[in-house]
Amino acid sequence: MSLLEARNIKKSFGDTNILKDISLDVEQNEVVSILGPSGSGKTTFLRCLTMLETVDSGSISYCGEKAVSTEGGKCVYAPKNDLKRIKGYYGLVFQNFNLFPHYTVLKNLTDAPVTVQKRPEEEVTAEARELLRKIGLSEREDRYPHQLSGGQQQRAAIARALAMKPRILFFDEPTSALDPELTAEVLGLLKELAEEKMTMVVVTHEIAFAREISNRVIFMDGGYIVEQGTPSDVIDNPSTDRARAFLKKLQAQAEPGRQSLHPPVDDN
Repeated sequence: MSLLEARNIKKSFGDTNILKDISLDVEQNEVVSILGPSGSGKTTFLRCLTMLETVDSGSISYCGEKAVSTEGGKCVYAPKNDLKRIKGYYGLVFQNFNLFPHYTVLKNLTDAPVTVQKRPEEEVTAEARELLRKIGLSEREDRYPHQLSGGQQQRAAIARALAMKPRILFFDEPTSALDPELTAEVLGLLKELAEEKMTMVVVTHEIAFAREISNRVIFMDGGYIVEQGTPSDVIDNPSTDRARAFLKKLQAQAEPGRQSLHPPVDDN
């Protein structure tokens, strides 16, 4: 059984068709990277999979539980309580961090597990401190987001998602708001998660990162999945002219510093 099964997803905004019949399965321990030009539908697809946008038609299941189905031509979401449980299977890390500005770093990690999952505060706090130790932010647990660098904020956002113990993590361009040095910092953490067999779906423009950590790479364009396969298949040997042109342009624009997966020493 796949952790995620999405079938025939369609989504329009007004008269504009953004997603045109997209299907995707994600298996446990798999890392899937999604590439594609702006406007290809990558972020909308992620938002539909994480219920931030409603789909027009199709079906979405997590761990065998149906979150969305289409019945008689009408899209139907699971009942509220069922949907709340299903949402616990996944986490989402945004490109602009979305930490709560009025909470400390530690409080950002512990709030949802305690208030939403109703887990014991002492247990949650101990686990949160271990996550902060793992990502190198132990000494910053009492600081507020505005007191952190962009890379530190993104690492804290990843730790906050992990604190909910999701089965699958989604990332929407997790390095797009960062400069090259901080990008390497965050990509290093994602690489560690991949090595620990965390199931991840990552919308990214980082070619070297996608090539190194992905089990599967998807190329989207015009609301469709145009190509998918191993990194070697899609990145190194694309079969369509559109993918070849996009990847060539992306590689030409890449800055040397943005391609390193080895984070610098954090001496702040």
